[in-house]
Amino acid sequence: MARWGTISPFDDGATGVKGLGWGIEAGFPGRVFGVDEVGRGPLAGPVVAAAVCLRPDAVPPGLADSKRVPEARRNRIAAALEHVALGVASVEEIDRLNIRTASLLAMARAVEALAARIGAPAMVLVDGNALPPIPAPARAIVKGDATVASIAAAAIAAKVWRDRLMTDLAAAHPAYGWERNRGYGTAEHLAALEQHGVTAHHRRSFAPVARLCG
Repeated sequence: MARWGTISPFDDGATGVKGLGWGIEAGFPGRVFGVDEVGRGPLAGPVVAAAVCLRPDAVPPGLADSKRVPEARRNRIAAALEHVALGVASVEEIDRLNIRTASLLAMARAVEALAARIGAPAMVLVDGNALPPIPAPARAIVKGDATVASIAAAAIAAKVWRDRLMTDLAAAHPAYGWERNRGYGTAEHLAALEQHGVTAHHRRSFAPVARLCG
């Protein structure tokens, strides 16, 4: 299984690359956590959230929307994060609760884990339009992963960890191409589902998988 400690920095030639800087975070006294999740849409694998607390003098260069950041830079940024914690909601929880509720649960777990490590936040900035169930002041920011440094860092951390997890799972289930599609419903993945069937890592509440489960 993927482990956070296995992430090492990569040289992507990004020295001097600019990105999001300390912004809205400056408006709150005390610790500010940025929170985001990755993996709402895939047919397989858990949903993973990260909570990150940045220092104003140590914002990694090149921070941006994780979908627009090259893989090498994502790995470099994730490796540079000092205060980060992950929260995971399993496939079983996704199927039992629904993906929206499971995503918020993963976020809450990430916040709880980081708060236990470094102390309670003064503010939690969350990507999207809904807040996880947490006992802390929080603000939802639509498109926060593209506009707020702390949230962008959390999105990158969650994506790096989940991508590595799906690569690990692909080693045990090579037919589905998870190391490439990360569990999303690509043509390759759908064809493998038809040919090889459903694994324990597939989300049975998602229509393409539910159809095969009868």
